[in-house]
Amino acid sequence: MIRFERELRSAFSEVFTIFEDDDLVGRIDIHYRDEDVHATLCTTENANDEQIRELIDAADEQLIMNASPFREDFVVTVWKGVPGGVYSDPEGEAETIALEDVE
Repeated sequence: MIRFERELRSAFSEVFTIFEDDDLVGRIDIHYRDEDVHATLCTTENANDEQIRELIDAADEQLIMNASPFREDFVVTVWKGVPGGVYSDPEGEAETIALEDVE
C-alpha cells in the first residue's frame, strides 16, 4: 500500500515522503499552477516503469484530485537515484542528517 506523509505545505506547493508498506520509496514535490499541476518525483534507483506509474497514479488519486479536482494536466518529472541525506542549517551551521535517522 502506497502512503504519503506530508513534509511541507505552502499556498501553491506540497512535499511528501512516499512509503510502500513501511519502506521509503521516494519523495514528491507538487506545484499547483492555475489549472495545471507539476510534480517532481524522486524514486530509488531500482524502481521500474511499472512502480513509477503506480506512484504517479497513487499521487494523482490520493493527493492531486483532492487538492485540484478540476486540473487539466498533471506533469511529472521523474528522477531515479540513491538518497544522499537531509541537510539542514538549524543554527547557522550546516548539519547533515543520515536518512536512517529521519522519521
